[in-house]
Parts: sequence; C-alpha cells; structure tokens
Amino acid sequence: MTTTAPARKTVGKAARKADNAPQFPEPPARGEGLRLRARLRYLYHGASPLAVKFRLAVIVIDFAIIAFFLAAPILHEAGIVFYVIDYIIALILIADLTGRALAHTDIKDWLKKPATWVDLFVLATLLFPYWLFNLGFLRLVRLWTLLHSEFFWRTIGQKYDDTRVEEVTKAVASLTTFIFVVTGFVYTSFRGEHPGITGYLDALYFTIATLTTTGFGDITLPGNWGRVLSIFVMLTGITLFLRLAQTIFRPHKVSHDCPTCGLKKHDPDAVHCKACGEILCIPDEGA
Repeated sequence: MTTTAPARKTVGKAARKADNAPQFPEPPARGEGLRLRARLRYLYHGASPLAVKFRLAVIVIDFAIIAFFLAAPILHEAGIVFYVIDYIIALILIADLTGRALAHTDIKDWLKKPATWVDLFVLATLLFPYWLFNLGFLRLVRLWTLLHSEFFWRTIGQKYDDTRVEEVTKAVASLTTFIFVVTGFVYTSFRGEHPGITGYLDALYFTIATLTTTGFGDITLPGNWGRVLSIFVMLTGITLFLRLAQTIFRPHKVSHDCPTCGLKKHDPDAVHCKACGEILCIPDEGA
C-alpha cells in the first residue's frame, strides 16, 4: 500500500516521543549481574526490539484485563470462579505496578501521576471485591488511562501518523469509557428500583438511548437524582460525540514544532508558519 505524504512517521508526536524518550543501552550479559531496577528500566523504557515486545505483551494483557472488567457484572454470577480470576488479575497488577515503580527514576514523582492512583484504586477493588464490588464499574477508567498514556503511544504509536490516529483513538476511548462507566453506575445504583432495569443489558440500553438523546421513554430513572443523571449523560454524551466527529472530519494536520513560535500543528503542504510566518522544513517522504 502506498504511503501518502500526510502519513509521516517522522513528524508525529509519537515519533518525537520515541526520539525524546529515555534511551537505555542493551543489558549486559547475565554474568555481569544486572540489577533488577536496571533490567526493569530497560524493559519499560528501552527502544530495542526486546523492550518493545515486552511492552506489547503488557498492553495485550491490559486489554484482556479490561475485557474482564467489562464482563464482570455478568461473570460475577459464576461465584468462586469469578473471585479466583479477580485475585489472579490483582497479582498481575501488583507485579506490573511494582515493575513500573522500580523502573521509574523517581518513585515519588511516579506516585503523583493520576494514572497511578487509578491503578491503585483498581487494585483495591480487586483485593476487596466483596466490599468494593459496587465500585467495580470505575475499573473501566483504566481503558481511558491506557489509551491516553505515553507508555501506549511510545510502543504502538510509532507505527502511525499520530496527528489523526492518536486523536481519533483517544476520542473513541473517552466515549467508550464514559458509556461503560455510566452503564455500571446505573446497573449498581438503580437495579431493582425500576422494573425496566433488571440486568446489565438494560442499563446499557438506557445509557445509549439517553446519550444519543433518542429517549424512547420505556426506561427512566426514578427520582430527582435519576433526572439529574439523565441530563448529565445527555450533555456529556453530545460533547463526546462532537469531539469524536471533529477528530474524524476536520482537515488533516501534521505535527511539527515551529522553531520560532512553537506552533505544533500545520497543514501538510505548509511552507510558512501561520502564526509567525517562519519558513518551515517539514520532513516529506515525497509522493
């Protein structure tokens, strides 16, 4: 397949992230006694094929865990099997969080990141599923943090022109996360209080119907809080839909820092910066 001029790997944010990411040398031979932190730093931040394969494996496992979170309201009926899987995932997440912490140069700085606190909250719901199951729907926020993380785009994004693919992916992640978080909240909070909400599919149906402002009216949430939640879902849903449409249909831009004013987005065929008039030298692979 022929690569068009706008699809430049060299001008995207993902490519620049890869260039600016901390580079670590190849690990020394086993006999040289490589320390654990150095090994983990190499795997989580290195640029070698081995490090990239390791991060790809971590991402695949993350998606599998997110799929389990999505199916948790249904799988919860499986009883002891559900809790066994739950604790296995908790052990995996503990190992991943420990590895990320040790691979980071400053653990205190790592603890300040919002994504870290999301992961710690998810871990708490996994370790105490009986007490925190009603908050389990917030586990789906991990999908949003994963697809907005530098870890993901440093590994996956190098293969794409992130000026279009990354923005669309993030918009889809925001909309999807919102839908399933609201569905989980409706399911755990209103199941049994409304004759129409008897299962997870009913909650998903209500969320989609409200978010798209279709409003069939066959399922409505009771009380003032139900009305407030419906209004919130409608307003936020419209905003996220518009955001997704904007990222898909707006004119394509490429990422290239203007050396004078720092403007990052330009037309694919731009010769001068629209902000300051500086001559641009945007890399072009040619037609």
